[in-house]
Amino acid sequence: MRRHLRIWWPKQHLLTQPSSHEALFGWFVSSSPASVDIVIALTINETFLSHLSSGLEENLQDTNREMPVNLKDKSAFCVLGLYAADPSNGSKMKGDQGCGCYRITEPLKSCRQLAVGSNSWIQLMHNSCSGYQGDNLGLPEVHHIHWKGEVVYHCDVHVIVYETPTHGAHHFSLSYSHYPGQVKVPTKKPKWIEELHQKHAQVDLSTAILAINSSRAASATLNSKTCSGPERSVSQSSLISMFYAFIWHALAISAASLFTLFYIIIQYFHHFMRWESQSWMYKVSSRVFLTTWSNIKIRSCQYLYWPVLLQNSDLRCQSNVEYAEKAALRKHSMWSNIAIDILLGNLIGLSLLYHAEMVSLWFLNSVEGLNNYLRMGSVWLMGVPAGFKLNTELAAILGTASLNVIQIWSTLWVFVGFFLMNMVRGIAIMGMLFGATVIAALMVDMIGAATLHVSALHSLIACLYASQTQALAALWRLFRGQKLNPLRLRLDSYDYTVEQHVVGSLLFTPLLLLLPTTCVFYIFFTIVNTSIRVTHVLIEVFISIIHETPYVKVLLWLVRPTRLPAGIWFEIVSCKYNGVHPMERSICDGNGINPDFDNAPRKTEKYKRSTALVSFLRINVPSIGQIILPHYKKVFTGVSASLFAESAYGILTGKRISYGPVSHPPSTLPWMHIPIKAYWQLCHKSILSHMGD
Repeated sequence: MRRHLRIWWPKQHLLTQPSSHEALFGWFVSSSPASVDIVIALTINETFLSHLSSGLEENLQDTNREMPVNLKDKSAFCVLGLYAADPSNGSKMKGDQGCGCYRITEPLKSCRQLAVGSNSWIQLMHNSCSGYQGDNLGLPEVHHIHWKGEVVYHCDVHVIVYETPTHGAHHFSLSYSHYPGQVKVPTKKPKWIEELHQKHAQVDLSTAILAINSSRAASATLNSKTCSGPERSVSQSSLISMFYAFIWHALAISAASLFTLFYIIIQYFHHFMRWESQSWMYKVSSRVFLTTWSNIKIRSCQYLYWPVLLQNSDLRCQSNVEYAEKAALRKHSMWSNIAIDILLGNLIGLSLLYHAEMVSLWFLNSVEGLNNYLRMGSVWLMGVPAGFKLNTELAAILGTASLNVIQIWSTLWVFVGFFLMNMVRGIAIMGMLFGATVIAALMVDMIGAATLHVSALHSLIACLYASQTQALAALWRLFRGQKLNPLRLRLDSYDYTVEQHVVGSLLFTPLLLLLPTTCVFYIFFTIVNTSIRVTHVLIEVFISIIHETPYVKVLLWLVRPTRLPAGIWFEIVSCKYNGVHPMERSICDGNGINPDFDNAPRKTEKYKRSTALVSFLRINVPSIGQIILPHYKKVFTGVSASLFAESAYGILTGKRISYGPVSHPPSTLPWMHIPIKAYWQLCHKSILSHMGD
């Protein structure tokens, strides 16, 4: 059976040459009987390894306890083998039975004894001649490997050089976790797909990538037990560090004081609303300004909880860079949304304060223009619209009722115009305090209040239109000798009496002749009401986009896109066959034997050749669409083909159309009430906890 070996080698060890012998630490990941991944996290010189003496096993156990659970289930952090500078100068150890392990010191022998227990050991040698684009990088070469009780000298080796992941710099991921790039498969799978799923996976990249993302934490833990790092010289950096700490403390104090002031205002406002919750004014305002109240509650809860979510509470994320990056994105998403929303709210609010008179006058003119349009439309429908002869009496009744409602509402809005400028200034102040989403929500509620008469007229005429169409449908079934069975949702045959047929005939004719008049008024007010509701939906979509936009991810994508990996790829830099470059392999035959060197081709097992592939592990960077679109899917969760079908059916039948929000606002957290001093300390501690990030 041909053996396949993949060695994941840290990039920082390329330019370093081992002095004599070094112990390799990392993970053995066996994905199949013929394939194994060896993820090397660090190498420790025998000099520093001597400090461990007999405590190596305990240190490895302590390191494994801090690793992710998914990684510990697949493999344990252990001693992998030996990395020798020049194995040709050594002599074989006693008892190795010709396996090729050379004489090493006592600390390395203890490592060997620990590794033999896992029945895996690898011997690497430094090759100073191997390079990448002419540079002597010193890639390792496999001398032999102990694999499940066997000593293997020749196998297909793939050396993958990776750059150690660092929090704040980069990490590796097989796919972009927030992008649902799943492919829809048919319900009936082809036979070759079922056979493919039955085969055992030959490559377990997920465990190898998980180990690579945990390599820095494992190296830091083990290095802290083997040797103390070099002492830093603080003579040159003391002033800079003191200035840096002073800036962070000043920022923490100012931000904590500002948000504590918001906390006091929000808590006072909350208690006032609870006290007024039983009054009629609160009930009316909560119904009229429903969108505004919901967005204010969302923003207030975000003000209360951002220091809690900013705390470093999950210690498991520190052992894996990928987990730490995801936790950091979750922590920083809320305050970034608050900051962007407040910034937009201040820009819009300042412009509203500066142009309050102009905005109020424009709003009054828009409402008056809408009322004039409704008057002209009602008068037009009372005559001969588009040459259609309507029922004069019914058109006069519907038109007069519409004109009276429009006139009453226009008179009421004259009184609103006296304090509309103060309302615009209040909207501007609310936007500066709670963000642009509150301004947009107030716009939705103000438009709804200004067009309440349109909704009322549309509902009344839609009720009349629906009653007429239902009555006509019932009378038509009467003439056909059928009746509607509402329990089974079907038409059953029924024998009607002569009196029922006569009464149905007398009712059917006037209802059918009056239907065009009702239908014309219904179409007119449906068009106007639908246009207003579409405006509501567009503003609500704008609010949801502000809430759902991942500002932190967009910023990271612009500044450091490697922190948002969307898969991996391998840059092949060298491919050798039995130590020969592919350019020189043209003189070899199909069996890998040079006919000039070996006159008679040998095909025994010990003369089988092996391949060596060297590649660099690279990161795929996602596009801006892969980052943003998954979040925007929540904005349009209510949009579907069934929604359009239901809306079209509701318009045709005169039933109530659901214009409800196509987007779902963020979920609100439970209300929090703690002492003011404790909240200030919580904000201060949350900001200082990220001083070293």
